[in-house]
Amino acid sequence: MPELVVDFITSLDGYASAEGWPGWWGLEGPEYLGWLAESPEQDHVVLLGAKTYRLMSGFAAGGEPGTDVLGRFSKVVFSSTLVEPLTWENSRLVTGDPVAAVRELKENGDRSMRTIGSLMLCRTLLAAGLVDRFRVVIFPVITGATGSERIYDGYPDVLLDLVDSRTFDGRIQLVEYVPRVIDGPPAA
Repeated sequence: MPELVVDFITSLDGYASAEGWPGWWGLEGPEYLGWLAESPEQDHVVLLGAKTYRLMSGFAAGGEPGTDVLGRFSKVVFSSTLVEPLTWENSRLVTGDPVAAVRELKENGDRSMRTIGSLMLCRTLLAAGLVDRFRVVIFPVITGATGSERIYDGYPDVLLDLVDSRTFDGRIQLVEYVPRVIDGPPAA
């Protein structure tokens, strides 16, 4: 059965972006960019919400490092505001319920999926029990004064079992977990 990997790129304090900071907070290094170029899940379909699609397709149009690789991936964009045709190559628009669409892809599809950003979409898919792995790349910055889009606000309680970790360029951390949504703190 195809799996779903939620991918986040974050500051240490859990923000998805920050006012005035460039993509990857300007700290992407050769090891990290090399890992991206290797396309660890190059056969996965990338799931995006409208806001992330607009941001990432803009980065791609501007030649931001690493986005050329994403352009080659098949992308499914969930939105009630975007209209076809989508301008970023290999992108398909879905205007219906993302939970039903992803459930269908997991049950009847032949390709695994991953997300890029798309905070609300990821939160919705996790709460629906559709996420198999949770991967977070943590950049060594704290953006308390300029940070926006706190990634985990509105999430249910989740236990995470570590399945992989890696350091890029001596400073960027990748951690990967299997998530388990719980009703509240576990009993002591």
